[in-house]
Amino acid sequence: MNSPNIVEPSHVSAHVLDKVARRLIPFMCFLYLLAYLDRVNVSFANLQMTADLHLSDAVYGFAAGVFFVGYFLFEVPSNLILHRTGASKWIARIMITWGIVAMAMMLVRGKWSFYGLRLLLGMAEAGFFPGMVLYLTYWFPRRYRARTTALFFTSTAIAGIVGSPISGALLNLSGLGGLRGWQWLFLLEGAPSVLAGVACFLFLTDRPTSANWLDDGERQSLADGLAADEAASAGGNHHVHFVEALADARLWLLSAVYFTLMFGLYGITTWMPKVIKLISGYGNGRVGLLAAIPYCVAVLAMVLVGRHSDKTGERRWHIAVSALAGGIGLLVVPHCQNTAGAIAAFALAAAGVWSAVGPFWAVCGEFLQGSASAGGIAAINSLGNLGGFFGPYIVGLSRSPAGKSADGLVWVGVALVIGCAIVAMSSVGRRSRA
Repeated sequence: MNSPNIVEPSHVSAHVLDKVARRLIPFMCFLYLLAYLDRVNVSFANLQMTADLHLSDAVYGFAAGVFFVGYFLFEVPSNLILHRTGASKWIARIMITWGIVAMAMMLVRGKWSFYGLRLLLGMAEAGFFPGMVLYLTYWFPRRYRARTTALFFTSTAIAGIVGSPISGALLNLSGLGGLRGWQWLFLLEGAPSVLAGVACFLFLTDRPTSANWLDDGERQSLADGLAADEAASAGGNHHVHFVEALADARLWLLSAVYFTLMFGLYGITTWMPKVIKLISGYGNGRVGLLAAIPYCVAVLAMVLVGRHSDKTGERRWHIAVSALAGGIGLLVVPHCQNTAGAIAAFALAAAGVWSAVGPFWAVCGEFLQGSASAGGIAAINSLGNLGGFFGPYIVGLSRSPAGKSADGLVWVGVALVIGCAIVAMSSVGRRSRA
């Protein structure tokens, strides 16, 4: 993956930022690709597993979403631990643990084991994404965080591009070794996370001061630039302590906005393969290829939107318009009568939701520092990710996500429109420059 096209800021040389981006962003993207794949591959397992185990759409939707309950419970303490122990050790622990649980998903035998393992997977992965967002604040000045966060978050869309065809193909391994295809899917997509966790010890550098892959001058340039950036922001309305951040209405407002974004994002990822299969009637392999198309559009859109947000210093309307586009796409999906229309509507929805993420997290980083950054980012992510529970579950309760009466997808679209309205009517994310 190419590094971001960084323009030289006033405090850090372009050469140093490019070097940091080339070193960290591709590896971080790879890690999150694995995390996201293990989180959402249940959407392809659904094409086979629910029929094998006689599970209803409501059961599947609840199990897909209960992941975020475990995630919610352990998110804040996990990020506070990372802030103290360093990313290399704690991210490694997270990845090894979730990789083991992800492989254990092949042992599901009924709804209760399905619920339990998805809950454990959420607990195991808790802290990974906000930990990575926090980690970016250790290396990049504020005015570059929308594009770097967007580049990092492209891994979720890339997981859809790469993972959709692979997951569809793995389902065709049914019968090999006495296992069903969905069991092979969980086993073979969970194992790489364990190996990548071990690699974290060797590759992730906790702080710029310990980066032996930078020379003395580069380390000094980066340290001075980050210190100047922090000093410049210290005079504004920012929080250093977590308790102070909890008393700020902006944290709760941002959590509500992120709730709507995750409501939409996981409504898409959890149900898109089944919607496409029901509309098209195609086999699992072809469904996997078609499901990759909206993610390709999302990657392009989120990188362009993230760069434009950083270039203009504007966050608010980049978030609001993106959320609105996502909502419109999901409102259209239930009315699509053919495969091409459904893919186009899903592409608009994915482009909108994913594009909002980079500017959103840039806003969060602009008023949180120190332990407030560690705890505040985790709090926003954990509260917001509860939308990842309700989105899949509500669509599951609709029982017919591809039909005209697909109330679930309509409500997911409405949630994104509400998120757009919240941002548009608030003062959070208005134009700012570092």
